[in-house]
Amino acid sequence: MYRTALRNVLAHKGRLLMTALAVLLGTAFVAGTMVFSDTFGSALTNSYSKSYTDLAVQVTDNDSQSSTSSSEGSGQSANTEPHLTATTVSQLAALPGVAQARGVVENFAAVADKQGKALGQGQDSFGANYVPNSTGTDSRYPMAQGRGPQKSGEIALDKQSADKAGYRIGDTVRVATNGPALDTTLTGIFTTDDPKVSSGDPLVLFDTATAQRLLLTPGQFSAVSLTAAPGTSQSALQDEVLPVLPKSNAIVAQTADQLQADQRTMVSRQMSSVRTMLLAFAGISLFVGIFIIANTFTMLVAQRTRELALLRAIGASRKQVTRSVLLEALLIGVFSSVAGLLAGIGIGAGMQTLISHLGSGTTPTGPLVIAPTTVLTALLVGVLVTVVSALLPARRAARIAPVAAMASGDQPTTQKGLVVRNSIGGVIAGGGLALILWGAASGSDGKWIVAGGAAAALIGTFILTPLLSRPLIALIGPALGRLFGVSGKLARQNAVRNPRRTAATASALTIGLTLVSALTVLGASMNGWLDGEITKSLKADYSVQMSNGLSVSPTIADQIAKTPGVVASSPVNNAYLKIDGQGQPVTGIDPAQAPQLLSLTMQSGSLSALTQGQLLVDASLAKSRQLAVGSALPIAFPDGTTGTLKVGGIYTDNMLVKKLVMSNAALAGHGVQPSYDQVLVKGAQGESSTLEQALVNAGGNNPLIQVQSQQDLRNQLSSTIAFALNMLYGLLAMSVLVAVLGVVNTMAMSVFERKREIGMLRAIGLNRSAVKRMVQLESVVISLFGAVLGLALGCFLAWAVNGTLKSDIAGLSTVLPYGKLLVFLALAAVVGLVAAIWPARRAAKLDILDSIKAA
Repeated sequence: MYRTALRNVLAHKGRLLMTALAVLLGTAFVAGTMVFSDTFGSALTNSYSKSYTDLAVQVTDNDSQSSTSSSEGSGQSANTEPHLTATTVSQLAALPGVAQARGVVENFAAVADKQGKALGQGQDSFGANYVPNSTGTDSRYPMAQGRGPQKSGEIALDKQSADKAGYRIGDTVRVATNGPALDTTLTGIFTTDDPKVSSGDPLVLFDTATAQRLLLTPGQFSAVSLTAAPGTSQSALQDEVLPVLPKSNAIVAQTADQLQADQRTMVSRQMSSVRTMLLAFAGISLFVGIFIIANTFTMLVAQRTRELALLRAIGASRKQVTRSVLLEALLIGVFSSVAGLLAGIGIGAGMQTLISHLGSGTTPTGPLVIAPTTVLTALLVGVLVTVVSALLPARRAARIAPVAAMASGDQPTTQKGLVVRNSIGGVIAGGGLALILWGAASGSDGKWIVAGGAAAALIGTFILTPLLSRPLIALIGPALGRLFGVSGKLARQNAVRNPRRTAATASALTIGLTLVSALTVLGASMNGWLDGEITKSLKADYSVQMSNGLSVSPTIADQIAKTPGVVASSPVNNAYLKIDGQGQPVTGIDPAQAPQLLSLTMQSGSLSALTQGQLLVDASLAKSRQLAVGSALPIAFPDGTTGTLKVGGIYTDNMLVKKLVMSNAALAGHGVQPSYDQVLVKGAQGESSTLEQALVNAGGNNPLIQVQSQQDLRNQLSSTIAFALNMLYGLLAMSVLVAVLGVVNTMAMSVFERKREIGMLRAIGLNRSAVKRMVQLESVVISLFGAVLGLALGCFLAWAVNGTLKSDIAGLSTVLPYGKLLVFLALAAVVGLVAAIWPARRAAKLDILDSIKAA
């Protein structure tokens, strides 16, 4: 039987090619993902380890950035905890085990190019201090040109950023934190192996005093780097350092080994998330491949019924027949998995190269990492998927009665088998639909219920697909006959001749289009909700924000208010209050300007209550705490004081504000430092290019200032959703490609199976073009059938998911993007046409007499 299995694989290698390709693609996706994540993770870890080459212990103040000068603010009360100062650095330098102590200043700083735009990603730019030694150089930042900064108004810039912007020594460079930009002189261009710079983030250096003033607080350091004296270990130095440090929970001392271990953990966690996402889509591709493999072996078994019956007649047992088919699957699985592993290694290398080029060629790289786990996983997954997919066809082959098989090459499905299949499918699909409806009605608590129901509904639908194929395909039968004549009628009849085969082929497309359509409807629904919320909630013409996500400086907010053409403006503060010991976000706004900038729909009370220092409460929070206008709410303020605030109004959900709203003056009265997310602006003449430029100028020409109109806000949110959808579409493309291979495979094997029939049709007058059209239309019909099922399931699942989100996103409704859904349907038809090119040409070229003689 083993020889028989090998002979069958070699004899049918053409018909098994698409099956092998399906397994190969899925396995390559898995292997490529694992190779890429291991390689990139290793490169990142090695890159970060370079930062600790001369370091023994690092003392870090984790609160240094939140305690910066008042120009930045934190939305909380002023931080009075001790910090790292020059005194701390001197005390550490005096320790016996310390060879060198270096104060480090580091925080966000943006650099503008010659057109005034931020270099790099903007939000990832950073600044640090240049600390020259006795020779006037800093070993961390060797100068390629010029010298390091020595006084205020001088900077040094990393070589990569300087080359990108075209800066030369002596040029004027605009830099900024969160306030107005500063014009500085470029005195030096340096090189560094800092992984953040290697990834494309600009680094600007200041002298220490300037760095402290701009990035932190005068006299303060964010960290102190210590080099150990000869003979002093890292752990011994750490023990020596701890007693000297200021008493603060935010100040910690870590050895270089501990820092590297933390970096490895962080990189591993980040790459694990990427790997999990990619493997999920690889799993979808393999799941689609299961239908192709099962369909292929089912057709092969049907075509070899007489051969298998003869084996049974001469003494082969059922187990031997089953083993023979499974051995064929095993051989295909091993071959495809090995090829997929090799292709996956190539994919991993290609992804590494692509990421490097996207990062301007400076993204950390390293040798390919091919772990034993990757090899074993790829081989096992490919082999198991192939063998498991062939298990049911193998068992069917063993159950064929020898005498019946010798008498007929086609064993019809029994009525009992169809009833059992449809009953099981109906129960599973019905249960899944019930779970989905239950989950959709349960709000945020029903997400996992919907997920379970979706899985059951999909499985049930796949089981019922043969039953659904006849009535659905029959709907387009008359149209096919009228439009394409005999070819159309034959195509419809062929599509429903073997419902199981049609179902297995269509199901592969159904999976991909279910996910694609569900994501598309969810994206359209979110876009519709966001568009409506911005229109409903925002009266302001412009929103001024920092593109890096930091708070807008109070200085800029004051300048905006004084800008000609501005009739109303208010900074939107962001802070936290404690209610019953739990933090609750609160939005601060200027009550005198708010009516012209925001649309707060009040259920009770009035917006003017803010002027009296009262509190506005979101309706959902008021309901959960049983609050009404006039209620007294006990509050713990950021400055440590406690008190009660009177509820002056209750408003419906609004995306622009938090669950609580207070006046900025009331927040400041309780020691809350300004942390402005944005400044809302109303123009005297509405939106205008003149006012927009004036607002940019009010921001001191800071390269990170964003002045956005209402339409700009809509476009920004829409582009974010579109980017996420496009990324998911790209990842799902592999499963669609596998589904296309399934259609090609089914049509090719169907042509071989119907060789005699096609010969008879040619003999009675059907020309080559009509035969080709018949095969193409059959492929299109099967593809459209799978697409219709997928679109229906996807839209239904998206509606259910929206139902679980309504309790968190008030006003969310399901939006069906009919244009895109019709495009998906048209693309499915194109897929059917493309998949039928080779089978149709093959059918049209069959010799009439040879086909009629075929047994």
